[in-house]
Amino acid sequence: MNFFEVFGLPRRLAIDVDELQRRFYALARQTHPDFHQAAPPAERVAAEERAAVVNAAYRTLRDPLTRAEYLVRLEEGRTTREGGEARPAAPASLLAEMFEIQEALAEAKAGPLDEAGRAALAAQRDALQHRYAQEIDRVRGALAARWDAATGAERPAALAALKDALATLAYLRTVITDLSDALGEEASGVAHHRH
Repeated sequence: MNFFEVFGLPRRLAIDVDELQRRFYALARQTHPDFHQAAPPAERVAAEERAAVVNAAYRTLRDPLTRAEYLVRLEEGRTTREGGEARPAAPASLLAEMFEIQEALAEAKAGPLDEAGRAALAAQRDALQHRYAQEIDRVRGALAARWDAATGAERPAALAALKDALATLAYLRTVITDLSDALGEEASGVAHHRH
């Protein structure tokens, strides 16, 4: 049973998060181990396992990015992060665009930063954080709508676009974190999802 099925929801990117939460609370009340303490040991173990699945499903589906990552795994026939294709590569156009930033990062790691260098790295990080937020909006909006409307022959292209966006987000997240580290600051506004 996949995580969408746990809550009786269609396998879509655009879901009603309020409805997900209502269904989660209802299932959590049914499966919580505290309500099965007097049950025989086998029933308690089964309740704990059901509660763990419900909790994992809710954590995954409530966040649009983890939901998208999970949906990609389902479409590829995987239930875990392991066993898929190689780590998704960032699009070549993005890598070319990041070349200058990578050079600035290398210089920052080689020696102390002056004020102009700090300001330049901070400006690049801020611009990438803005772009990261825009890419998240694209996944939540246009790409979710494209995926949810796709049928048959349209599905592979919609899936490829979604995977490309997730790879872009992962790459941007890494570069933003590297810039923040070089500045001696914590990255803010960037969710730390694993791929």
